[in-house]
Amino acid sequence: MIMDSFKIKAVAKQVPEKVVTNDDLAEILDTSDDWIRRRTGIRRRHVASGLQNTNLCTAVANRLLAKAGVAATDLDFIIVATMSPDYQTPATAAQVQGRLGAKRAVAFDINAACAGFVYGTVTLHRLLQQTPHGMGLIIGSEQLSKLLDWHDRSTAVLFGDGASGMLVANDASESRMLATDLQTFGEDSQAITAGQFGVCSPFSAEKVPAQPAFQMDGHRVYNFAKQQVPASIRRALIKANLTTDQIKYFVLHQANARIIDRIAKQLDVPSERFPQNIAEYGNTAAASEPLVLNDLVEQQCLKRGDLLVLSGFGGGLTVGTIILRY
Repeated sequence: MIMDSFKIKAVAKQVPEKVVTNDDLAEILDTSDDWIRRRTGIRRRHVASGLQNTNLCTAVANRLLAKAGVAATDLDFIIVATMSPDYQTPATAAQVQGRLGAKRAVAFDINAACAGFVYGTVTLHRLLQQTPHGMGLIIGSEQLSKLLDWHDRSTAVLFGDGASGMLVANDASESRMLATDLQTFGEDSQAITAGQFGVCSPFSAEKVPAQPAFQMDGHRVYNFAKQQVPASIRRALIKANLTTDQIKYFVLHQANARIIDRIAKQLDVPSERFPQNIAEYGNTAAASEPLVLNDLVEQQCLKRGDLLVLSGFGGGLTVGTIILRY
């Protein structure tokens, strides 16, 4: 039996207490608050210490369960979208499952970089279609601070840590996922790299040093975003037989305030319908769209039946758009 309800029962977030302002960065980099704000829209970011990605995810998961009044043992799926796990294995989601005691839940990670939350949400939707009355968590969580070269001004000012997600149920409601659009542009995969492993095997003729820190061609990524994100949103709208006027909010990956403003203009939609929180959190990759969604819910900006576009874009290069009826 295939069911196509997709009801968001709760949203929640968790961010580290430690805040790093632009002025803090100016003490270790050749930069300034004005320089960063004008180019990115970022004023501050939250930064974790130690191995904390799993901790952030678990805190979000516990809050989601409490808000929805759901027991961990009732969960069928736990998906974590991240490009900055604490370990390559075990998966972050598996650790969360263990900490929650969600013994029935299938748990795994998805790494689609900044489009990860959208890709993970589509995956959860398709799993729930085959699971009558099923429930699952999709959490975007990042600890990008451990992937940064804090002496590289081109990347160190951009990223922050945090987690947010939603608990979703397949029940008989008016909530729906109305359309999806996912695309990968692997020919541009080297535009953003991070976490490259080194090769030091005694059986390898070539020794390759590790390159853990972000390497990014900012101009190339900006051009990709301004071309492919509006195109993806338009394709999803056509699939759902909707117009931009029918969408309450466009929840975009918070990569750069100028990118978001540019996309709004290309779609001819007022910027007020493109909510931003990049000033507070910076670029949190897979966590950014759910962090915006959480803000909208906490600020009581949404009501049941509102139509939302969520669009993520970044490393891969990838772009993903979904249209939801909240």
